[in-house]
Amino acid sequence: MQLQLPALVVALTLQSQLCFAQPTRTPDSPVSEDDFRSAIVNIKNATWHLPRSGPAKCVSGIVEVTAATTKNLAFDYELPKNQSQVAELAVDFLTASSGFPEALVTGMQKAGGTFSIGSTLCLPKNNTKPSTVQILTHGFGFDRFYWDFAPGYSWVDIAAQHGFATFYYDRLGVGESDTPDALNIVQAPLQVEIAHQLIEMLRSGHFGVGFPEVVGVGHSFGSGITQGITAQYPQDLNGTILTGFSLNSTGQNSFLASLNLEIASANAPYRFASTPPGYLVSSTAISQQIAFFKAPGFDPDILNLVEATKATGTLGEFFSLGGIVAPATEYDGPVAVINGVNDLPFCSGDCNYPTDLAKALLPALYPASNKTDTYLAPDAGHGLNQHYSAGRAFEFAQSFLEKVL
Repeated sequence: MQLQLPALVVALTLQSQLCFAQPTRTPDSPVSEDDFRSAIVNIKNATWHLPRSGPAKCVSGIVEVTAATTKNLAFDYELPKNQSQVAELAVDFLTASSGFPEALVTGMQKAGGTFSIGSTLCLPKNNTKPSTVQILTHGFGFDRFYWDFAPGYSWVDIAAQHGFATFYYDRLGVGESDTPDALNIVQAPLQVEIAHQLIEMLRSGHFGVGFPEVVGVGHSFGSGITQGITAQYPQDLNGTILTGFSLNSTGQNSFLASLNLEIASANAPYRFASTPPGYLVSSTAISQQIAFFKAPGFDPDILNLVEATKATGTLGEFFSLGGIVAPATEYDGPVAVINGVNDLPFCSGDCNYPTDLAKALLPALYPASNKTDTYLAPDAGHGLNQHYSAGRAFEFAQSFLEKVL
């Protein structure tokens, strides 16, 4: 589906009206539209909204999450004060002999608090309450609407068609969520704890509706968080889907260089003027294309919309991602890995070289799981959901879950 940019910009203004559905799974229990509205609790500033197309019912707002960790890293480092220092930071990161950022780490530190997290919960609009919810965690450069980006580019849409509920949220530091200290607070270990708390809320009925089964779905950094959940809290998830992810790091330097990171408040002051120091964004649409896209597998208007809606990441996240990924030896649930075949950061542009890198991940990180599968989306880069072939990847994921749950 090719859309003109003006239509996409209009769609962007309706981000709070995202979610799609055409349920096909067997209904679990009936719930009317009025029941849905009256049942939902503990979502502040709740907005009830219709989907962009197709029958679904969604509520968006703010969820208060209390989370803490003792595993955030402590650094001997001062945040960059200007763009020249950010550029030099990238050079240090890319220099083979610099030992960066490991050389900056002085130990571990506690971090935590009660945080406001921008969130959306969607149910299929067929007067049923699904037994399974997918918690969707986005990666760097996007907010939660990565999962429901535009008509024809919506994981939420396809999940609802298959009868699944979805809960997607802005990571701490992104979108409608709080933006605390970018170095000491917003790090990968605390993001894992926030996701863990959200999973417990979904399962326990904290929002007024409980889900016996929770599936974790991530993209890129969000996959790292999801994988970290399976390693640290193996009972949290009934299924796991990792997208834009592998154990191959040879493309990471190319990815970082292509982003050409800039201070968010300087790059887009009309959006990020109040963003604290240490929050960064990719610089231009060309940066987005190199890092996230693969021609000819995308619509240029979608690329422009990605640039117009780009989100922040923090230095703390960049420095701490590697610390949360570990073999999930006690997790025996189903796992699927889905990548764009031309993913740059996790495959150096070819996920089949020197072997299928999605398949290589499974025995290394999930030795106890015997229900696994992989899919490589054709003509797609790291930003898988924004490519023409995204729909095939979405269908693969939902069909996999229907088989294994």
